[in-house]
Amino acid sequence: MKIAIIGTGNLGKSIAKGLITTNAITTLYLTKRNLEELQEFTSFTNVFLTSNNEEAVKNSDILIFAVQPRHFETILNSIKHVLTEKHVLISTITGFSISKIESIVGDNQFVIRAMPNTAIAVGKSMTCLCSNVNGKERIKIAQAIFNRLGNSIVIPETQMQAATVVCASGIAFWMRLIRATTQAAIQLGFDAKEAQELAMFTSEGAANLLITTGNHPEEEIDKVTTPKGCTIEGLNEMEHKGLSSSLIQGMVASFNKINTIKEEQI
Repeated sequence: MKIAIIGTGNLGKSIAKGLITTNAITTLYLTKRNLEELQEFTSFTNVFLTSNNEEAVKNSDILIFAVQPRHFETILNSIKHVLTEKHVLISTITGFSISKIESIVGDNQFVIRAMPNTAIAVGKSMTCLCSNVNGKERIKIAQAIFNRLGNSIVIPETQMQAATVVCASGIAFWMRLIRATTQAAIQLGFDAKEAQELAMFTSEGAANLLITTGNHPEEEIDKVTTPKGCTIEGLNEMEHKGLSSSLIQGMVASFNKINTIKEEQI
């Protein structure tokens, strides 16, 4: 694949590393105003660094935009005259709707929105994708790219705000749960390093059980709870204190906030 990443900041670098290590590219153009920050990529074959977005667009078929939201409209306007019918535009810019992109580049382009999370840096992102009508013909290309960087799912654009809460903000929610588990482990006698290791790898194991087996969480919970045992005692105490309710209410509050921000931007 001939790919360009327009705006190679932290997210762009993570995507680039994933594409390079999984041999997903024929050529890869990385653009940034300050190329000094991209010197780590100079040793890779068929990877080109440029501060000229037009050059990158002309030499690529797939364009991944990872710029700051305030710069996106200006960049689209600056490169729209070199877009052709071959180009696939993938935007990772939160809150920038497909209709707004189409109003700049036209509705005849293949337009896809991608919402990855920060775990993309370690190849474990949960990325949500949606597209315009034309983009449906190229959505499998986006899936192939982001499946190399974790996992992806195609959803309607109307669910992208909710997906931001569940997947992007969700990283922070899970970090807080892991931190709490770490604090509990310290109180139970482990030192801080051991406690975090126990918390991290136990949470990873729990997620992988569900991913591998396809089971519902309650099926796995049943396997470790016994009558009058310590596990059910702990679970019931957590629920009495509102664990599930707090998490759900927090995510709903986050969703309401992101919709308020969107309305203010409009």
